[in-house]
Amino acid sequence: MTATPASAVLDRNGLDTLVTVLVAQGRTVVGPTVRDGAVVLAELTSADALPYGWGVELDAGRYRLAHREDGAAFAHSAGPQSWKNFLHPSRERLWSADRTPEGEVSFTADETDAPSYAFLGVRPCDLRAIAIQDRVLTSGQYEDSGYGRRRTGALLIAAECTEPGATCFCVSTGGGPAADPGYDLALTEVVDEDGHRFFVRVGSEAGARLLEQVPHRTPDTVTEATARTSVEAARDRMGRSLPPVDLRALMGSSLDAERWNDVAARCLTCGNCTMVCPTCFCTTTEEVTDLTGDHTERRQRWDSCFDLDFSYLHGGPVRRTARSRYRQWLTHKLSTWHDQFDTSGCVGCGRCIAWCPAGIDITEEVAALETELGAETD
Repeated sequence: MTATPASAVLDRNGLDTLVTVLVAQGRTVVGPTVRDGAVVLAELTSADALPYGWGVELDAGRYRLAHREDGAAFAHSAGPQSWKNFLHPSRERLWSADRTPEGEVSFTADETDAPSYAFLGVRPCDLRAIAIQDRVLTSGQYEDSGYGRRRTGALLIAAECTEPGATCFCVSTGGGPAADPGYDLALTEVVDEDGHRFFVRVGSEAGARLLEQVPHRTPDTVTEATARTSVEAARDRMGRSLPPVDLRALMGSSLDAERWNDVAARCLTCGNCTMVCPTCFCTTTEEVTDLTGDHTERRQRWDSCFDLDFSYLHGGPVRRTARSRYRQWLTHKLSTWHDQFDTSGCVGCGRCIAWCPAGIDITEEVAALETELGAETD
């Protein structure tokens, strides 16, 4: 038997076949597509639905589709959704309870079978975000069983970045446009005078088995070199960056900074940044009862530290002001997340910048805190 190569090249027909094979296996294929003026993540039944010929223009508080002449499928930056929407959905039923006419109560845990997911086009920043949520939600003493069911067996097909957006800053968070380990297959798109193709690297046995079922060819030196050079060049074209300092120490030393008042005057505390963030995981629970009172359900839903009631204790919320809530979010993301999970909570995807209605830029705020702290210590 011929061994599956560690790398290969697919053409567009090969990518079409890849999706067809995954669908035939009974997998729910999720990938980028154009809908409602944005590149969104949705279930795909064919590779034809990929956003061929579309890129995006980004800035603080701004997101626009932009037509591309080269017909590339993955030359766009992160959209408003992340894979969190599928692995850690915004609403989920945990259990239900029913009471009989005799007054007996029974409880039923919701253990609905999860789809067999195949995620196509996972950006390296989002690949890191999935790894972070794996640690947060499944590695501790109390596992999120729903997340675990959806994550187990999910196939991850990464798409390395060759076109970073104006709000991207993954390199300054320790990542980059190249995919870290954790993928099953990694695609690097190449479009040049030699045609439209995808350099593929195998990252797991499941990825190798999938590649065996898809028409591919041995990588030529031009395609491989172009792919690797394009990804490496993208490292130097990040639209933004965090200051190259110890962010844990900076945030811990800036709790009383005046800059928090400045950002609080602009922040709407709407929670958009936490909703689009691929790593934010906070939830709350609520009970919903039918009109008879004999059936109730406990549901989990996303919550946000920008919600006034998020820190509610007896007598009122702990964090009453916009200043305190924004400070909580940013210091947790960049500093105290390390204390809980031994890693930063930010992967530099830039979604919080692009989708903030007030155009607040996390990199600008951290740079301002560094400047203020430096001025105080001079």
